[in-house]
Amino acid sequence: MRKVSYLPLWHLLLERGMTKSQMRIEAGLTTNVLANMNKGQHISMESLIRICDALDCELKDVVELVKTEE
Repeated sequence: MRKVSYLPLWHLLLERGMTKSQMRIEAGLTTNVLANMNKGQHISMESLIRICDALDCELKDVVELVKTEE
């Protein structure tokens, strides 16, 4: 089984000196979407596209799938 990880995005934000809140505002996301991301939960494809557009990056720079042990 796999789970969603936003670790690539968190690293990208660090590289750019941007906070999660700044990214949320730039991408036009709600606080609930950011909260879900912080919990490693799924968000909509629309939200992912907004992040990519706001940061001028690709989906692979935002999210990755990681294997979990079950």
